[in-house]
Amino acid sequence: MNTGTLGAPRVRDAVASDLAFIVEANLAMARETEGKALSREVLERGVAAVLESPARGFYLVAERAGEALGCLLVTREWSDWRDGDWWWLQSVYVLPSARRGGVFRTLHGEVARRAAATPGVVGLRLYVERDNVRALATYAAIGMHETAYRLYEREAARGRDER
Repeated sequence: MNTGTLGAPRVRDAVASDLAFIVEANLAMARETEGKALSREVLERGVAAVLESPARGFYLVAERAGEALGCLLVTREWSDWRDGDWWWLQSVYVLPSARRGGVFRTLHGEVARRAAATPGVVGLRLYVERDNVRALATYAAIGMHETAYRLYEREAARGRDER
């Protein structure tokens, strides 16, 4: 069944029982967009850490008729320049069968609604793989635009072998 052809999805806060879906979504997203195989064990701990500690962020899940179709993570970044928080959309994933059916648009709309209702939120940001043409078009269609910034990183030395 193409779940993208039914009515608008419902968005809700993720709960502990969503851990398996969120982990599978992240594994699939990393494979599809970056060709990476993430460690399931590390990912399970990472997702659980957010679900157990709202200070780290929050997950939203989109569903229809009780079936999870997509999810995303929102984290916060303090901006001293703006005296407020940027909300970062991360770990965005929609099941292939539900794509082009308004799932991401509904998830994004809920994040935007919450951001507008939360004092101190200055805007929404996300990062995307340069070659992910479909995602770039989707983000432009909902009013997001490319910034002048480039993203750099350097991984920290880890004391745990599984990372």
